[in-house]
Order: sequence, then structure tokens, then C-alpha cells
Amino acid sequence: MVAELRSAPIIWLAGRRLVTAMSKLRVIGQKLRPSARRGQVVVREKKAATFYLSPEWRALISDIISVRGRRCEDPQHPPGLPREGIRIFGDHVVEINDGGPKLDPANVLLRCGPCHGRKTAQARAERARQ
Repeated sequence: MVAELRSAPIIWLAGRRLVTAMSKLRVIGQKLRPSARRGQVVVREKKAATFYLSPEWRALISDIISVRGRRCEDPQHPPGLPREGIRIFGDHVVEINDGGPKLDPANVLLRCGPCHGRKTAQARAERARQ
């Protein structure tokens, strides 16, 4: 059927060109193609490491929250953002990839989302420089 559409003649009616079905498909196809812009960052789907889904890690975070409270402990926390009443992440001060202990409460700091993202990005950038 595509071959038939490609060979479809352009129809002229009263001096005006009528668009064939194939030419419409070409226009739609250009709109559906992925962008070829350079410099775009491809974000991979976030998958938690299996360690962070383990009962041991969840129990540790639960214990830390019950002792310290559900609040961001990051010393660089932005003053305009709330420290309490937000989602909290248990974050390793010395990351596991850098040799930090996995289940040591002294190596875990409770951080809000923005603080956790900032600290993780800094640690990854530092690791990439080495």
C-alpha cells in the first residue's frame, strides 16, 4: 500500500495543488522523529540498589528516624526550605562506593530531597575527577 501511495500522482484542481496521502504521511513522520539536537542529556530510569530495599537498611533508617526525628540534618540545608514535614532519605556520609560502612548509624545522615540530590551529585562528580 505504501508503494501505491508513493506513486500517487499530485492532483491539480483549478490551478491549485491537492495534497496526496503520502505527502501528509511525510509531514507527520518528520514531526514524530526524535530530536537530533546535540547536547541533550539522556536521563536513565532511577533504580534503587537492592541493598536499599533490604530489611536491614529499612530497619536502620526506621531506628534512626525514631531517635533523631524526621527532619533534614544537612548542615548546608537551604534556609528557605523546610527541614520538617518533608520526605527524608537516609544518606551515607561516606558513600558505599567510596568505602563507607553500609549499616553504621554514624555514617548515615537524614537529608531532604534537594540536599540528598546535591550531595550525591557532588560525590559522583568528585569520583569522576579521580
